Amino acid sequence: MNPPPPRQSASTAAVAVALLIVYVVWGSTYLAIAVMIETLPPLLAAGIRFLIAGAIMLIAVSVHQRWLRRSDEPIERPSWIHWRSAAIIGALLLLGGNGGVVLAELRIPSGVAAVLVATMPIWMAFFEAALFRRRPTVVVIGGLVAGIIGVAVLMAPAEGVAALDPIGILLVVGGAMAWALGSIYAQHAPMPRSGLLGTGMEMLAGGAALVLGGLLLGEQGRIDVSAFSTSSILALGYLILFGSILAFTSYTWLLAHTPTTVAGTYAYVNPLVAVALGAILLREPITPRTLIATVLIVAAVVALMTGRRRDEPGIDPAPVPVQPDDARGDRAAVAGTDT
Repeated sequence: MNPPPPRQSASTAAVAVALLIVYVVWGSTYLAIAVMIETLPPLLAAGIRFLIAGAIMLIAVSVHQRWLRRSDEPIERPSWIHWRSAAIIGALLLLGGNGGVVLAELRIPSGVAAVLVATMPIWMAFFEAALFRRRPTVVVIGGLVAGIIGVAVLMAPAEGVAALDPIGILLVVGGAMAWALGSIYAQHAPMPRSGLLGTGMEMLAGGAALVLGGLLLGEQGRIDVSAFSTSSILALGYLILFGSILAFTSYTWLLAHTPTTVAGTYAYVNPLVAVALGAILLREPITPRTLIATVLIVAAVVALMTGRRRDEPGIDPAPVPVQPDDARGDRAAVAGTDT
């Protein structure tokens, strides 16, 4: 593996603005999903989101390669092997990961879904240890235990507290696991050199998988266009333009200008933003159970991301969800744990 290229310098103000965009926009996607699926079919709407976002990204790449590239820069054309990798990554991250979250938010509050998605770096560390036969460090084991306890707190019955739907919780946890597996596969999968090109391909492939999943679940038979609300349509547009384009661009800029440990801080800030927005705008209750689970899971992720750098100096602890190989310098993630 080639050494990473030196990061470009950036002003503190620019870094702060980029971080704020990633924190707020990706943290708000859980709220936007909850509004979107109020009247739109969940998997079909999610599929349309990524199909449109992927098409916009590929058009932008095409325009750049044809008219804005340097004269000595070759035009990159993806091969069928690249498309195969994009299909596998898109299916794991978008159908498995995003699809699980979208379906879960039909059953559980958006803030709770965001807290559970935050376990993704923990599962990623667990799968890395299992698949590559790495002995897990104390930090990894402690993070995994704390994350599991946090999930158990949300699922355990409590007197006087409304029970959370266990199917919704399992859907999110399964989605986080799928996202972790897709992230690990993406580290080694053959993809184009251009991160934007690869991400656009993954969005198209994952969007198509989501649409197919929606069709297999019979969502097309339950579509009532007259019932589509303006707020749901606007939420879909927000997810396309802000969640999948603006925040993604800000995140990849951060990867190029800051350490991955800084860019990766979204992993434990987003749940806090999502819980707050859900409570303020959707009046989702913040129960002691939710607070305890949030503290456990976020603390586990913080310990994992900061501790692994010390314990495993060769491994990048930042959860870069779609293509977590910033070490190559030209490939980046699609939408973080952006749902």
